[in-house]
Amino acid sequence: MKDVKCECGHVNPHGTVLCEACGKVLDEQENDKQLLDMRYEGSARRSQTYNKTFIDKIWNFFSSVKVGVWLIIITLIVSTLGTILPQEMYINLPPEVYYKQEYGWFGELYYDLGFHDLYGSWWYLLLIAMIGISLVICSLDRVVPLYKALKAQRVTRHEGFLKRQRVFGVNEYIDTDDITTIKKHLKERRYNVREENGDLLAEKGRFSRWGPYINHVGLIIFLFGGMLRFIPGFYINEDLWVREGETAVVPETNGQFFIKNNQFILQHYDKNKDKTFEKAINRAGEVVKNYQSNVVLYKRVGKNLPGEKPELKKIKEYKIQVNKPLSYEGYSIFQSSFRSEMNSMSFSLIDKSTNQSFGDLKVDLLDPKDKYDLGNGYSVEILNFFPDFEFDKNGEPTTKSRVPNNPAFVFRMITPDKPKGETAFIAIRQNIEPFGENKYKIAFKGIETKNVSGFIVRKDSSLWAIILGGIIFMIGVIQGAYWNHRRIWVQKKNGQVWIAAHTNKNWYGLKREIETVLSDTKLGIPEDQLQKENIDKEGV
Repeated sequence: MKDVKCECGHVNPHGTVLCEACGKVLDEQENDKQLLDMRYEGSARRSQTYNKTFIDKIWNFFSSVKVGVWLIIITLIVSTLGTILPQEMYINLPPEVYYKQEYGWFGELYYDLGFHDLYGSWWYLLLIAMIGISLVICSLDRVVPLYKALKAQRVTRHEGFLKRQRVFGVNEYIDTDDITTIKKHLKERRYNVREENGDLLAEKGRFSRWGPYINHVGLIIFLFGGMLRFIPGFYINEDLWVREGETAVVPETNGQFFIKNNQFILQHYDKNKDKTFEKAINRAGEVVKNYQSNVVLYKRVGKNLPGEKPELKKIKEYKIQVNKPLSYEGYSIFQSSFRSEMNSMSFSLIDKSTNQSFGDLKVDLLDPKDKYDLGNGYSVEILNFFPDFEFDKNGEPTTKSRVPNNPAFVFRMITPDKPKGETAFIAIRQNIEPFGENKYKIAFKGIETKNVSGFIVRKDSSLWAIILGGIIFMIGVIQGAYWNHRRIWVQKKNGQVWIAAHTNKNWYGLKREIETVLSDTKLGIPEDQLQKENIDKEGV
């Protein structure tokens, strides 16, 4: 595949349709009067020239706009499918169990196809990467030859090039003063005017041609920022529950930061004081005014052995409220929710026949003891504890989680007259004696609750790329939407003045501008050949 040398002397890459310098059609057919396709200046695009090697085929595949559009459509479809069922991050059970249990065969298929963790799956990231590759190759395949063609264009253009422009006209009258006037008007209209042998090339707005490619750069950076979120440590969005009085490690910080919840505060509007919310309070009963957690942020000092209590250094105290997060070293801790959680339950050991109590026990639901000694030979042992009790498919007691939402116990009651003990299963509103009727029972006395603050720990190191990509994308949109590339050729040929013009859009504006440029001259306005052709067809 050799380069093609034009009669003007310019050497063009193989596959060039229009000579980059003079605009001559290099493979013009006889009597061909069709208007020129000026989209890429007739430049040689690699995808339309080479198709032999494996690399050529990959390049040609990704350089296709249709391929890029289909990749985007496929990505949108699978993204939509990912919203049908909850993603893995929003469920509490193992995904292989949850989806089959909750949604049957459809949930099992959903899990097997990888939709449970769609946005972190390798094939979804591959789709995003393919879109990025398509954008890069599409841009390079077009912008490089377009830039070379525009840079190489000469003032004096071939006759065939001028005749086959959409706006073209011939004037028999030549007056040097008219050419000077046109040149003056063009400069007043902020055209960059080049002159060669009495011919003029006026050009402005060339930068608008790069708008779509700047769009592509912005999209590529945006996609890059999105993919950064899947790299560990770049994007963190984790839930954290901390009970009042407790200290918990901040997730995804490698155990470097800890947060202590000193107090959770819930405030409501008072309809007697806050008249603005009186109607809402009357309708809803209560309207929350403030969710607040008074916390202390700590940082671990030095390194600790596994299981060793870390040494903590106090960093700051803060009152976290909704939309007022605690921020430190790129991490932000937001107040997102709260709940009231059972903290302890109190029971009594009672003789069922006499109703006599032989002592009380208080069970810490977060750290229950194995045995509670009530004195005088009376004690209670916890044989099994189910913080979040339910029966499984086989009818056996089990727990859904470690959170004491629905606590249940298997107690053994040991008394002087029953040294081997009696067994009872105790749950909320349930008292079961599995081995026959007991002499003693465990009676419920009371419950203590504790507030638990719900936080969201967030860190986004990819945000700069997403914002930068969005800004660059909008610059490209504005650049391509509000400006256009206009060129006007005024040339002397065969004792005549030929005028031709081209723009990448807004032909009406270009024709109006030509009328302004030719005012105060005796030269006629060039015709819109496409419009004339359409009128002739309709007339026929």
